[in-house]
Amino acid sequence: MNGVFSRDKVLTIDTMNPTVKNVEYAVRGPIVQRAIQIEKELREGVKKPFTEVIKANIGDAHAMGQQPITFFRQVLALCSYPELLNENMFPEDAKNRARRILQACGGGSVGAYSASQGIDCVRQDVARYIERRDGGVPCDPDNVYLTTGASDGIVTMLKLLVCGEGASRTGVMISIPQYPLYSAALAELGAVQVNYYLNEEKCWSMDLSELERSLAEARKHCNPKALCIINPGNPTGQVQSRQCIEDVIRFAAKERLFLMADEVYQDNVYAEGCQFHSFKKVLFELGPEYSDNVELASFHSTSKCYMGECGFRGGYMEVINMDPEVQAQLSKLVSVRLCPPVPGQALMDLVVNSPQPGEPSHTTFMKERTATLSLLAEKAKLTEQILNTVPGITCNPVQGAMYSFPNISLPEKSIKEAKALGQAPDMFYCMKLLEETGICLVPGSGFGQKDGTYHFRMTILPPTDKLKILLAKVKEFHQKFTQQYS
Repeated sequence: MNGVFSRDKVLTIDTMNPTVKNVEYAVRGPIVQRAIQIEKELREGVKKPFTEVIKANIGDAHAMGQQPITFFRQVLALCSYPELLNENMFPEDAKNRARRILQACGGGSVGAYSASQGIDCVRQDVARYIERRDGGVPCDPDNVYLTTGASDGIVTMLKLLVCGEGASRTGVMISIPQYPLYSAALAELGAVQVNYYLNEEKCWSMDLSELERSLAEARKHCNPKALCIINPGNPTGQVQSRQCIEDVIRFAAKERLFLMADEVYQDNVYAEGCQFHSFKKVLFELGPEYSDNVELASFHSTSKCYMGECGFRGGYMEVINMDPEVQAQLSKLVSVRLCPPVPGQALMDLVVNSPQPGEPSHTTFMKERTATLSLLAEKAKLTEQILNTVPGITCNPVQGAMYSFPNISLPEKSIKEAKALGQAPDMFYCMKLLEETGICLVPGSGFGQKDGTYHFRMTILPPTDKLKILLAKVKEFHQKFTQQYS
C-alpha cells in the first residue's frame, strides 16, 4: 500500500516444496559440515588435539590419494585440447581413441552437446562391453542410456516408477542399510520407502523370507512396484552370491516387481570365493520364462572400481524388457536435461573400451589397474582385521566395494546422553570421534540399521599409512569412549 512493496519473501520454509524438507543425505550431512568447519578452524590457528581432518566418510578415491589411470587422462587431455594430437608425447592408441570420440562430437569438440541418450559410438561400445562381461548375452545399444554418474540414471528410473496417491502410492523396496541416495530420492519424489533388512549375522546377505515379510507389510499401505539391490554393497561391502541373485530374480518375477541393480562396484571384489555376477547375466541364464518378462534396469559408473573418477560424472544405464511406450517416455525425460557431460561420456567409453593386448598402452594400463585393485583388497583385509581387535567393535569381512560398516557396542549412558541431545547414539559417537581425533566417519543411522544396533561407515580408500593411523585412532577412541560412559 502507498507504493511500498511488501518485504515478505515469496519462497519461505513454509511455502517451499515440502518433500525437499524430507530429504536427508548422511554422506554429506552434519558430520561433514562440522568437519569443514574444523578444517577452517585449523587453518585459522585454532588449537586441536590433531593437525588435520581425515575424511573417511565418502568414496572419493582421488581425493584420498588414488592415482588416475594414465591412459584415461591422456585421452581426455587429447579430447579437451585436440592440438595435442600433433605432439609426439602421447601413444598412438590414445590418439586413435581421442580422434574417434572427437569425430562423434558436434564440431569435433567435447564442448558441444551430444544426443540426449548419449554419443552413439559410446553407447555401442558400452553394449559390446556388457556382452563381453556377460558371456555373450546380447545388448542392444538402443537400450543403453549414458548418464551423469549412476545417480542420474537411478533417479530417472524412480521418476518413471512413482505414481498414485494414498494406498496406491508407489512403494520402492530398498535394502537397509542403504546408500542414502535412495531414501533421499524417494523422499523428494514423495514415494513410499519400503525397507528390507540385510542379514548382518550372515555377512549382510539378502534373505528371501525378509523380502517376503517386507513386501507383505508394505502392501497394506502402498503399492510396491520396484526392488533395488546394491551389489557389491554400499555401505556394507558384501558381494551377493549367484544363488542369492537367482532367488531375487525369481521373487521379482513372482511378485511382479521392477528390478533396479546398482552395480557400480562390479570390479571391486576382494574376498576369496566371491565373484561379481551381473543381474542381467543371471536373468538370461535362467531362461526365457524370466529373461523375456522380468523388467530390469542396471547401472554402472566411472566413479568407483579402479577408476575413481568421481568428478567427471560418467555412467550408464541399461534397460531390459521395458514397455516400448514407457521407453519413449524415458527418452523424452532424459532429453529435458539435454545430455550428460560429454567428457564423462568420453571417460565411460575408455572404461568399456580400454587398451587391448598389442596396443602401446596395454601393459601400463593393466599394471595400474591391477595395482589399484590389489591395494584396495589389502586395505579391505587390513580394515577388517584391525577393527576386529577392538573390544566392542565387530566388522564383517569387506568382500567388495570401498567401505567397512562395523557394528559398535555403545554404553547405555552414552545412548541416554545422545537421546537427551536429540541425536542418534552413533551420530553422538561419530561427532565425538571427529572433535577428539579429526576423523570424519558417517554414523550408521544415516544408512538405516536394525533398532538397537549401531554402526559407522568408513571408506578403505586412504593411503595405507594413513589408514593404519586412522584405525589406531578409532581403536584408542573407542576404548576411551567406552570407559568414559561406563
